Amino acid sequence: MVVQSLPASETVLLPGPAIRTPQTSLESSLRATAERIDYTETIRSTAQFMVPNALRWTTRDLDAMPDDGGWKRYEIIDGELSVTRAPHIRHQGTAGKLQVRLETWSEQTGLGSAFQTPGVIFSPPDAVIPDVVWISRDRLANGIDEAGHLTVAPELIVEVLSPGDLNEQRDKEVKLKLYSLHGVQEYWIVSWQRQTLEIYRRAEAQLQLFGTLLVGDTLTSPLLPEFSTPVATIF
Repeated sequence: MVVQSLPASETVLLPGPAIRTPQTSLESSLRATAERIDYTETIRSTAQFMVPNALRWTTRDLDAMPDDGGWKRYEIIDGELSVTRAPHIRHQGTAGKLQVRLETWSEQTGLGSAFQTPGVIFSPPDAVIPDVVWISRDRLANGIDEAGHLTVAPELIVEVLSPGDLNEQRDKEVKLKLYSLHGVQEYWIVSWQRQTLEIYRRAEAQLQLFGTLLVGDTLTSPLLPEFSTPVATIF
């Protein structure tokens, strides 16, 4: 990554040369920056903006981003913006199978709903798009904004790992801390490549690793009474 020394108020940093943008036209700079992402092999899994602390990103800034039909996913954690491209089809397939199983159980019990890639806004500088969430009926009733984003923490969040150390660190460390902070009760991290599913559950006010399931195991959860699915069937 190339970082040039420019005044903090005028600099937007991203992989490659720094881009100087007028401070008076944030919306124009956002659009120009998004349009200039070069999806080369070196950022095939993840393209990430890094912005000086003097300019923290919020959900309001995301409204200025161009609609590219879903090819890029914009997320903000602690005011830092990251942009990822559409994931591998196996990644999407695993997430889709989990969402279907969770939603089928939800329809049978009436206890909640499962969604794939919803927008979840914890606060203006913390907004993410998890692969799958499950949220109870009571939380869902009062937890959606006018744009259809969740504004309360779902009880369960699922992230499917994308290739690359940076992606794994983001899901296993950065997002784990974020979800702990905002009251998520259970967090599943799934690897379609390794065919494993890590379960984190809330204990002592934070999410802690409960166990790792392999293809011969069966997935259950105290959050979801009588929910059960063989791990092998989601890959």
